[in-house]
Amino acid sequence: MRQRTLLPAAVIIGLATLPALADDPGTKARRLHARAIVVDTHVDAPYRLEKKWADVGERGATPHFDIPRALEGGLTAPFLAIYVPASFAEAGGAAREALDLIDLVQRVVQAHPKDLTAAGSVADIRQAKRDRKIAVLMGIEGGHAIEDSLGALREFYRLGVRYMTLTHTNTNHWADSSGKFYLPDFNPADFQVHHGLSDFGRAVVREMNRIGMMVDVSHVSDETIDDVLETSRAPVFASHSSCRAICDIPRNLTDDQIARIAAKGGVVMINVSSYFVDPAVVKAMNDERAKLLPEYLKIKQDLASDPKKRDEAIVKLFDAIPRRRTTWTRVIDHIEHVIQVAGPQAVGLGTDFDGIEDPPEGLDDVSNLPVITAELLRRGHSERVVEGVLGENFLRFFRRIQEIAHDLAGESPSTATLPPG
Repeated sequence: MRQRTLLPAAVIIGLATLPALADDPGTKARRLHARAIVVDTHVDAPYRLEKKWADVGERGATPHFDIPRALEGGLTAPFLAIYVPASFAEAGGAAREALDLIDLVQRVVQAHPKDLTAAGSVADIRQAKRDRKIAVLMGIEGGHAIEDSLGALREFYRLGVRYMTLTHTNTNHWADSSGKFYLPDFNPADFQVHHGLSDFGRAVVREMNRIGMMVDVSHVSDETIDDVLETSRAPVFASHSSCRAICDIPRNLTDDQIARIAAKGGVVMINVSSYFVDPAVVKAMNDERAKLLPEYLKIKQDLASDPKKRDEAIVKLFDAIPRRRTTWTRVIDHIEHVIQVAGPQAVGLGTDFDGIEDPPEGLDDVSNLPVITAELLRRGHSERVVEGVLGENFLRFFRRIQEIAHDLAGESPSTATLPPG
């Protein structure tokens, strides 16, 4: 038997500290990631900070986001979600909750002028990259936040909100949702109220086009996507959705939807939740939730008159289930699927960090974003394609939204209102 020659520890350490060769794959990935503009269109840190305040300048401020980890991950421009839970649509106070979260984001940015800067345009994002700062943008999650008021929509834009997810897990007064698909008694028919957008919902979309607010179709029903694509005068996008062909849940997009969003100039931003990217995780979690059906139904009955307490109790019930996590390369499979269906310009990143409990192993938080760059290069994608996925695809889309709003600037603000009843 041939003996192996073992190198002394000092030699091993010395080799590890030698400069990497210029064409080393790891070095290439690091250099590309460092120069790229990296956009994440959905980070739920504000809601986490509202529940438990912490300084984002300190590591561990939220489960998935803080300034040290964002810098490690090369994150240029996170959209911090102004997430208004569906319970506010029932209990009231949705617009106030959105305002409170906007104020929270503004205070976070003001507290960290060295690292963070408020942004609201493509130019702002590119300037932040040059200044080596993190550009902080905002998007409303849940159209009920405007409380059926186009005036409120316009005010949110003035406060810095640059996209709105038309629904959350609830169907609101003007748009159907894909629903609470994760619950054991989920029935899609319960959420088919308008069969897409109502007339007022179409007015909301057109007014968003006019003011330059991006229309986000994550969380909406298939019929709503159809109506949005027919109504919108601007490209639309999905801020945090993955591919239904790989992982069949209502929150993910079909190949036809992906292709039509891309054909209109939009982008699909991939959600990294294990439940969104791996069907084995979906099956395991659904099986576990089904076992809790009796307790779940009792909570619904006992707390029917208090939507906030009801939803909090349901979340607590299901949070007791051990989280299943897949491997992070599943995320790359979804990115590649969008590329195959609609082209390399049609995809980006919308992680849903801090809005999920099950990030894939190896993509645990924003600090791990460089693994996406390395794996896309390893799979043979060009540097230009990778830069597109990381942020340039989204910036092209965002720029087009701004251009169309400029073209529509001569239009008068809409006076549409929701019909009584």
